[in-house]
Amino acid sequence: MQVYLVGGAVRDELLGWPIKDKDYVVVGSTPEAMLAAGFKSVGKDFPVFLHPKTHDEYALARTERKVAQGYKGFVVHTSIDVTLEEDLARRDLTVNAIAKDAQGTLIDPYQGCADIQAKIFRHVSPAFAEDPVRILRVARLSARFPIFLVAPETNQLMRQMVAAGEVNALVAERVWQELATGLLEIKPSRMFDVLRACDALAPILPELDAVWAAESAGRRLMQAMDTVAQQNQPLPIRFAVLMQTAALTAPQVKTLCQRLRVPNDCQALAQLLCKFHDKWPKILAMSAPEVLDFLIALDAIRQPARFKDFLCAAAIGHGSAEQAYDQAASLLLQTALSAAQATDAGAAAQNCTAPEQIKAAVYAARLAAIELTLTPNH
Repeated sequence: MQVYLVGGAVRDELLGWPIKDKDYVVVGSTPEAMLAAGFKSVGKDFPVFLHPKTHDEYALARTERKVAQGYKGFVVHTSIDVTLEEDLARRDLTVNAIAKDAQGTLIDPYQGCADIQAKIFRHVSPAFAEDPVRILRVARLSARFPIFLVAPETNQLMRQMVAAGEVNALVAERVWQELATGLLEIKPSRMFDVLRACDALAPILPELDAVWAAESAGRRLMQAMDTVAQQNQPLPIRFAVLMQTAALTAPQVKTLCQRLRVPNDCQALAQLLCKFHDKWPKILAMSAPEVLDFLIALDAIRQPARFKDFLCAAAIGHGSAEQAYDQAASLLLQTALSAAQATDAGAAAQNCTAPEQIKAAVYAARLAAIELTLTPNH
């Protein structure tokens, strides 16, 4: 049995990046031998095992054969006769098809080291075209390593995959997984550039394709996405800014989120931002009742953490040239929210003679608090 470190861990080590996860390929072994050695089986589609101490993943060397459309249309073959080179040949990119043995020797049959030096993403073999998820992965890796370029022949192969309808077989969960990971990388705009360059953006995210096609709108969208990355904002804010800067309406956001099965926290913030972003430039001119009504519409009193994310996303979507305004607007709304939260709702309800009067009494008390707090600002 021979064990090799493979894939992203080797690539990142060669690039000087921190290694997050270690994946290993085991050559010349069987599932029975792995279990006997104390490994725990976790693979559903092919034999993958967890190390009994480190819990790193160890996969038996395998080959794959395409039998149907989509990323699940494969027959996997594992045996003690499958070589390391055969296992590496089924991988997507040459930079991910490098292995390292226990002595630290690199095994690089597909010149991945040379492509790392040249900063190029190049497919290992024509078998790349058998898995449409690889299009998303190349785009996502481009957001993580923005100085890498996609090899022309790889881009052409991805275009052929799109034309053949392979991306139509992608399931929503996998699209969102890759999209979310790419949004969290250091330059998310590269992901969309790569998808558009191979014609994949239109079938995967048609709502964004037209925006990216318009030069000025596309440039603003790219700048906004890279700004949230530079600020190291969390995923809900990054997704909300993407939706708002693309000028999508709340119903369009809802449709997109349902199609991709976007998590609730990302969906809720994106819908709020797209629904109310037009009010952002008017904040400083709002009267106290308008401010309170705005806070109520945002459900800010019950969900202050989401409200804070809304303020951040709205400021980014407004544009970097309006920083002074954005700071003043955020401060005003935060001050108003603090006043509303400090209001004693119980005391306001004490003088009510009927339950239906309580809501109006609490509203009046909060309004009075906001008016008192914001008087110097208006």
